[in-house]
Amino acid sequence: MSRTRSSVQQLRDRPHADVLIIGGGINGIATFRDLALQGVDVALVERGDFVSGASSASSHMIHGGIRYLENGEFRLVKESVTERNRLLRAAPHYVKPLETTIPIYSTFSGILSAPFRLLVTHGRGKARERGAALIKMGLMMYDTFSRDGGQVPRHRFLGRKRSLAELPHMNPSLSYTATYFDASMHDPERLALDVLHDGEVAGGNRARAANYMPAVNFTDGGVRLRDEDTGEEFDFTARVIVNTSGPWTDLTNAALGTPTEYMGGTKGSHIVLDNPELLAATGGREIFFEHSDGRIVLIYPLKDRVLVGTTDIDADPREAPVCTSEEVDYFFDLVAHVFPTITVDRSQIVYTFSGIRPLPRHDDTTPGFVSRDYRIVASAVESVPLLSLVGGKWTTFRALAEHLSNEVLELLGASRTQSTETLSIGGGTGFPRSAAERTTWLATHSDGRESDRVAQLLSRYGTRAEELLRAEPETAHALPSLPGYTAEELAHLASTEQVVHLDDLLLRRTSLAFVGGLTVEKLQAAAEAIAPALGWGTDRVAIEVARMVDLLRESHRIDTETGAALLDA
Repeated sequence: MSRTRSSVQQLRDRPHADVLIIGGGINGIATFRDLALQGVDVALVERGDFVSGASSASSHMIHGGIRYLENGEFRLVKESVTERNRLLRAAPHYVKPLETTIPIYSTFSGILSAPFRLLVTHGRGKARERGAALIKMGLMMYDTFSRDGGQVPRHRFLGRKRSLAELPHMNPSLSYTATYFDASMHDPERLALDVLHDGEVAGGNRARAANYMPAVNFTDGGVRLRDEDTGEEFDFTARVIVNTSGPWTDLTNAALGTPTEYMGGTKGSHIVLDNPELLAATGGREIFFEHSDGRIVLIYPLKDRVLVGTTDIDADPREAPVCTSEEVDYFFDLVAHVFPTITVDRSQIVYTFSGIRPLPRHDDTTPGFVSRDYRIVASAVESVPLLSLVGGKWTTFRALAEHLSNEVLELLGASRTQSTETLSIGGGTGFPRSAAERTTWLATHSDGRESDRVAQLLSRYGTRAEELLRAEPETAHALPSLPGYTAEELAHLASTEQVVHLDDLLLRRTSLAFVGGLTVEKLQAAAEAIAPALGWGTDRVAIEVARMVDLLRESHRIDTETGAALLDA
């Protein structure tokens, strides 16, 4: 659906819905889909682009949260593992099993401190390294939560000799490794867009969503919305308002005239490295471990690059989060701790990103031990019920949306008519799971095209690749500066997925920025490819290219020199 022609106009033409969701991250989008499936008249507005806030800054994992066991959050672990297994089935095009290895340097460390932290301090005490015995107990408990569905293998422990035989570049001072499976999410933004698309299809004209549409205040019984593209404002009324704006929940409530102090988010940054030696050293596994300061960090092979993260620092949601030079030093230190013979430096950084986790207010609790669970707080804006979401994470978005939707349905006096527990998501519907099924799918959809191209689109979009294949002629215009992409493919994304700015395409509709190597020439090529679909002239193309340059140099920079390098690579 093209935003400029349809989405905003639909809201203007009928400025009322049973439910207005404010916030287009994964939790707001999932709630939008769930309510649309129940036949509810629902609208969603997002102040920026869809999935451009906390949801775009994840570690690209769908995980059960093994470390939550240490906080005693057994309900959250159970729900997380269950939802991980469901996503492996519902979205196999984007969510896949991920082998994860923990390097362990002691046997009994943490045995005494962990229960003390669980029962008494709740994370206020000094961090202690977790030894093999504690990790073994945790993984045994974790396996019990993973039994439903049998989606991933059980964990295994190896001693030093066998561990180094499998991962020879790992620090030789380790004592053991523990290996278990969680799941990767290699395109989180695209997964969210699939969820949004499913909601729009399910709801038809009764499910409307628009990006770049902030709620600026509450006036005369309605929410005042502003179209960021034109600057025009209009009022929109609803029977129930749902605030899913993540770390900005308090700021949204303040704009609606109901100040709250629910949130206390922390910043998490990541870097993406083009380092073939480090990539090979991971053996295709995520390396997940505790650094010397007690923070849980990861080294994760993804898209022929290596993702390294993450920090956990208290942050102000009114300030744009950026990955700092100090954080980069921290990441390099942790890589050296695990792979001491591999050299990493700033010249290998191709991308950085940073976001604020939507955590609850936590006062003096150590950020790393703040609960990742969620809660829903009911209040009102004048006489209109307001539900504010506090917390939430990628893994549990479906269950969270179900919980939130049930509360909305109760307020509306309606009942649930459809479950989302076994519902496929977007391009996961009919996705080929075996080699034979894949061969058949590719042959069926080739229609004269090279099989490599059809396979490429299947990998990017799942079975929704059919839409691209219909839109892209056999003699499509390849883009030499953007290998693997055609002008028709980018134009299709721009015209059907509410692209408003060039960065929407490069950061969230594709992985072009993530893998690095963007130059001004490549930005120009991408902008010119989508210009006809969006009605851009030469001046608008130049503006969009300049905007993207600024984003790469400011929002994703480490320092001036490295920021420039992201464009000169």
